[in-house]
Amino acid sequence: MSQFLPFKQQIVDAAQKLTKKGYLMATGGNLSVRIAGQNAFAITPSNYDYLKMTADDVCVLDFDLNPLEGGRKPSVESGMHGAIYQTRADVNAVVHTHQVYASALALIRLPIPALFDEQTIFLGRRVAVIPYAPSGTARLKDTIARHVNDHNNAYLMQNHGALCFGHNLERAAHNVEILEKCALAYLLALCTGEKVSKIPLAARELAFAKLRKDQKKVELGEDGNGEE
Repeated sequence: MSQFLPFKQQIVDAAQKLTKKGYLMATGGNLSVRIAGQNAFAITPSNYDYLKMTADDVCVLDFDLNPLEGGRKPSVESGMHGAIYQTRADVNAVVHTHQVYASALALIRLPIPALFDEQTIFLGRRVAVIPYAPSGTARLKDTIARHVNDHNNAYLMQNHGALCFGHNLERAAHNVEILEKCALAYLLALCTGEKVSKIPLAARELAFAKLRKDQKKVELGEDGNGEE
C-alpha cells in the first residue's frame, strides 16, 4: 500500500463533500493536504470531476513540484499550495474554492471585518482581499505567499475566489463553510444601508490570541496532520 494513500483519501473525501454542498463546482477550485514529516503535499488533479475522483487520481508533489506519486496532471495552482505550506508552518491543509458569496466580495475587493464569534475563533481577525494575479502563474504563487503570513485562515482572491486553511483538512473544509456564512451575511447586511456592527476589538484580539496559540502548537508538531 502506498505510504501516501491515507492523505490521498482525505483529499477525495473532502473534495466530494464540498462538491455535494456546492462549494466546489464542476472542476473549479482545488485542495491539498501536507504530507506529515515530509516536504510534500497531496493535491487534486487538474480539470477532473471531483465526484469521479479516486485516491489513485490524487497527485503527490514535493515543495519543488516534483511528482512523487500519481499519474494525472496536478492542479495548475500547485505552486500556490506549495508556497503556502512553506510560508505557513501552522497550515496542514488548503482549500481553494470559487464559492459564490465570498467570490462576490472578492469582485468588489471588500474585505470581511470581524463579524461573528466563530469567525474570529477559526478564521482570524478579518478576511483580507489578496490582489489579482493570473491563475496558475508564478505571479499568483508569489502574491499569495506575500499576503498569507498574517496568520489568518481565510482570504478572498480578487476576481478569482477564496482560500481557507486549517491544521487538518476537516478544519479547512469547515472554514470554507464559515467563510461563506460570513460573506452572505455581510452582503445582506450591506444591502440594508444600515451600519454593520462588528465584534468588539478586545473580543477579537482575545480570540486571535487563542488561534495563534493553537497555531504555534501545530508549528511545533503538537497538533499536526495525522492520518485520521
